[in-house]
Amino acid sequence: MLQIVDFGITRNGQAVHRFVLSNGAGMEVEVSDFGACILAIRVPDLRGGKTDVLLGFDTLAEYEENTVNFGAFIGRNANRIANARTVIDGVTYELEANRGPHNLHSGSNKSHLKVYAARWGEDYVEFSRLSPHMEQGFPGNLTQTIRYTLTEEGTLRICYEAVSDQTTIINLTNHSHFNLSGHDSGPIYDQVLSIDADAYLPTDETLVPTGEIRAVEGTAMDLRQPKALGPVLEAADSQIRLAGGIDHNFNLRWDRTLKQAARLHSPRSGISMEVWTDLCGVQIYTCNLLDHRRGKGGAYYERHCGICLETQYYPNACNEPAFPSPIFPAGTAYQSVTEYRFSTGAPL
Repeated sequence: MLQIVDFGITRNGQAVHRFVLSNGAGMEVEVSDFGACILAIRVPDLRGGKTDVLLGFDTLAEYEENTVNFGAFIGRNANRIANARTVIDGVTYELEANRGPHNLHSGSNKSHLKVYAARWGEDYVEFSRLSPHMEQGFPGNLTQTIRYTLTEEGTLRICYEAVSDQTTIINLTNHSHFNLSGHDSGPIYDQVLSIDADAYLPTDETLVPTGEIRAVEGTAMDLRQPKALGPVLEAADSQIRLAGGIDHNFNLRWDRTLKQAARLHSPRSGISMEVWTDLCGVQIYTCNLLDHRRGKGGAYYERHCGICLETQYYPNACNEPAFPSPIFPAGTAYQSVTEYRFSTGAPL
């Protein structure tokens, strides 16, 4: 079922909307044509109510200042590009250095601050937009489509499609900040995480991967078995200390099939979420930099009060020949699927 509600007028005078998808079990997903953002995910919980498991804002004006990427569609390139520079077909492209010397999430001209064309059906909403040549510093006119579908089984499926008329970088993700105990419930220390990855990418002090692919065995990043996040985030591990938590890519099986990447569970709400993807990596970010940010319903979001599970190509992959490449030749379609599968019941 779909309901469409006015969300307001942007500062540029464009009318935008909230699209509320719901299923027979009472789950609701709210998305917007402003930024192709996810605004809320309300899931039935063990208490017999619904828990909004997504950090976010109440108003359009706040989303127009969304520097923390709550619910954000990220394109053209997710994550970091070292020294804000890359080479495509022998041409060097200088990008905006918006995080120290590096480019993060394509710079300040963010995809989630644009207005998208919308089309919809009973169980889906699809957003599309043409990103013109050299927007964000990347070559090619890039057509991007993001479809959100809510299934009766409790899955939020995100289908990404993109194609450019020039060879370019395409590396899309969603930057939702999850807290399965509720967006306003505080730190995620008691929530239990597992990641289906045998290796991860250590970073330097600026959080750019060093190029090494490191086995998780014997490290704090070994999350192949479920672990409560509190002890992990307090571990005496140099990489954890460097980032103030987890802000790392975990390397998934790279066979382009849809497979489980991670699972998160809240013992307080009873809500579990599986992350499935056909991509090669998932960036785990434990909200290490949030600092008293006002959000929905007057809640304040502090450090470690959420977690992002961003399916994507590896950070800085465009500059690391050993990493799977996010550079797509002109006319070659990018297609990818990520699923967030929700359930309520027994713990992991």
